[in-house]
Amino acid sequence: MIHFPLARASRRLALAAALTVPLALGAGPALAHGDERVDHYEARESATLQEAIANFSEYNIKLAEVLARSELGSSDFEEVHELTYTLENALAKIRDDLGGLADTLEALHLASEDRTLEETLAYGEAYLETAQTLVP
Repeated sequence: MIHFPLARASRRLALAAALTVPLALGAGPALAHGDERVDHYEARESATLQEAIANFSEYNIKLAEVLARSELGSSDFEEVHELTYTLENALAKIRDDLGGLADTLEALHLASEDRTLEETLAYGEAYLETAQTLVP
């Protein structure tokens, strides 16, 4: 059988859209394929940006290991499902903490243009605190 990447991508896009619309409306998938109940798992929390980055890295490695298996059985799908809870928490924390980073950098840029010492130092410190958590 010949596989066409675009056709597969279109199917994935359609599936993503089918799943996203109900979630956006507040409904979640309560039943899995074949009316089997989907278990929900406790996620590892990401209270700080450092924890979120560590969890994101560790759980992406675990996810890659599962997805690299030659065949995926029921327990593998369940493992992926479980891993996504921690990945979602980590990504939400990263997104929240980095959301203002571009604004802080722009404020630093403008403060340095205006040659205002106090603002340049304050924005620079705030920027570096978050940025160096990502890339020391």
